[in-house]
Amino acid sequence: MPLSSTKYIFVTGGVTSSLGKGIVSASLAKILQSRGLNVTIQKLDPYINVDPGTLNPYEHGECYVTEDGAETDLDLGHYERFLNIQTSQNNNVTTGKIYQTVINRERNGDYLGKTVQVIPHITNEIKEHILKLGKGKDYDVVITEIGGTVGDIESLPFIESIRQLKWDLNQDVLFIHLTLIPYLSTSGELKTKPTQHSVKALLEYGIQPDILVCRSEYHLDDSIRNKIALFCNVEKECVIESIDAKTIYEVPILMLKEKLDTVVCEKLKIKIENKPSLTKWKKFLNNLYNPKHSIEIALIGKYVELKDSYISIAESLIHAGARNKTKVNLHWIHSSKLETQDCESVLKNIHGIIVAPGFGSRGIEGKIKAVHYARTKKIPFLGICLGMQCAVVEFARNVLEMENANSIEIDSETKFPVISMMEQQKKLKKMGGTMRLGAYKCDIEKGTLLHNIYKKETILERHRHRFEFNNKYVKEFESKGLIFSGKNSKNQLMETIEIKEHPWFIGVQYHPEYKSTVENPHPIFLGLIEAGLKQSL
Repeated sequence: MPLSSTKYIFVTGGVTSSLGKGIVSASLAKILQSRGLNVTIQKLDPYINVDPGTLNPYEHGECYVTEDGAETDLDLGHYERFLNIQTSQNNNVTTGKIYQTVINRERNGDYLGKTVQVIPHITNEIKEHILKLGKGKDYDVVITEIGGTVGDIESLPFIESIRQLKWDLNQDVLFIHLTLIPYLSTSGELKTKPTQHSVKALLEYGIQPDILVCRSEYHLDDSIRNKIALFCNVEKECVIESIDAKTIYEVPILMLKEKLDTVVCEKLKIKIENKPSLTKWKKFLNNLYNPKHSIEIALIGKYVELKDSYISIAESLIHAGARNKTKVNLHWIHSSKLETQDCESVLKNIHGIIVAPGFGSRGIEGKIKAVHYARTKKIPFLGICLGMQCAVVEFARNVLEMENANSIEIDSETKFPVISMMEQQKKLKKMGGTMRLGAYKCDIEKGTLLHNIYKKETILERHRHRFEFNNKYVKEFESKGLIFSGKNSKNQLMETIEIKEHPWFIGVQYHPEYKSTVENPHPIFLGLIEAGLKQSL
């Protein structure tokens, strides 16, 4: 039975960035969900970009895409993977999006000649976005993660907005502050002063945190908890330890042991009899920690120095590996490395190869060499988006003997443009939000490897790209054994490829990694792990 009113939990961060607000938020949401509450999470990002779609992965990691085609922060991927629910464009709001909306309204004369200011116009717009999500699907709890660190100039409008919401909604609002308790090896002490200063900064903005979640390398004893409680104006029970974990998927269990959900429910006056049920989650962790098998998977990409660039792929392999009780040893290989080195020396002990998505020409020939190695050595292969396009180019060059065949993204003058741009894409000038984005239907041919993987004739998968297979060459490819096993019938677009004479070779134009969760590992990654296990025997 839904609560009488939606509860709003705001998670802020202090001392330093990258403490894991997204994981703590997702973990709390998972526990509350397991108690029978209808929960969702949103992310407020203080940067002025309208969305992360135009950001370099080195700047911000992976750009995650929702079912409705929103390019969002990578934390939304964590939300979906933990909660096993879909997010939308309403789950991620940036300063850029807020200001763009307000300025458009001002240009339209919506403010009737008033001076447009940060308060109340910007803060009202932020509050409207926050409350809109809560009203959309009758959620019991909306958890809102505030990006950045308390004290950042750019996050001030968001902090002011949630202060006002506390005033507006009173007991329906709760503040959680994630902070750091550093350990000084020289003195052998955990230090609480950074946390005290962080809370003091929040207090200066008019926000008293209700709960402190303290990241630490070591356990917090009673004396530390008492000290934090005393100097930060919170009860001792509201000082929650968040010790470093072996995996992010252990955090919900740690938060459960710390009774974070109990404290939250007491503070928000949520009365529910259901005890948290994390049976499936614990089974997943048991499989993860006690694998019976082990395989080696190579991920070929151009951003491998920053693993957040391919975080959804890495997590999808963890999900599929655990389901198969298999430890996946992921080898991060820069595609440029393969341009100058022999593939045999780099990939000789690999049981499966993934060629990652991406944009641009850097490292592209290394990706094509990896495809060639996988195809000719009969190694299980998965090409995602640009990875599929590389597989098409490799097949064109080496099987169809189309010399220097390429994608027009890489070589606009190629004689054999086997990958081209959709007509509607050619007319576009702006970069942000203009790709083929979000979920599209794909019809699967019976009797194909893809059909065996999905056990369905129609699927819905998410896209993020501008370039497509050039249908001009369909018959030539099919005549040499390449199968177009999945198609978008509405637009006659080739969504997937496979090779008849290969044990497991799949290229997909879409991004299966966006839809893999702990409870429902994606079938393509399950298939890759199973194929890799056969390869390892």
